[in-house]
Amino acid sequence: MAAPRSSAIRGSIARGTPSRSRPPAAPPEPEHVDHPDRPRAVVDHALDRRAALRRLFRGGMLDSDLCDADPYLLKAAKFHGEEVPHPCPACRSAGLVTLTYVYGDELGPYSGRIRKAEELAAMAYSFGRFSVYVVEVCQQCHWNFLLRTYVLGDGVPRQALRTPRDLLD
Repeated sequence: MAAPRSSAIRGSIARGTPSRSRPPAAPPEPEHVDHPDRPRAVVDHALDRRAALRRLFRGGMLDSDLCDADPYLLKAAKFHGEEVPHPCPACRSAGLVTLTYVYGDELGPYSGRIRKAEELAAMAYSFGRFSVYVVEVCQQCHWNFLLRTYVLGDGVPRQALRTPRDLLD
């Protein structure tokens, strides 16, 4: 007969016992960047977009599968979208806009916010590294698609911005 286990809790730390404090992580190494305002690590989703449109027009996919923008995305497109000179690829209307979202640890509470394209150059010199996501949204048929992602920043790691006291959650 096997001996009974001394503890029913698996893992190295049992609940209720304090964990050992870990030493602080080493700060990230600065990365050499020649032009902070030029996109790097660019991922263009044009081929995926073209394939999705081909499936849509050839009947392999329903309109509701691709034209299903979240209500918050539609509201952001209405108030913060930057107009695009070409029509919507799905419905051919003129209501197509792009939204530019920024994400990064250094942005602190401002990560995940929408920024205008002209603001990105100034941000690239103020932050070490942040990601940019460009999304197109049609306000008429609710088409939405991630166009491209890239990284900006001067490569110098910084502390995250503090959350202002008056910032609402």
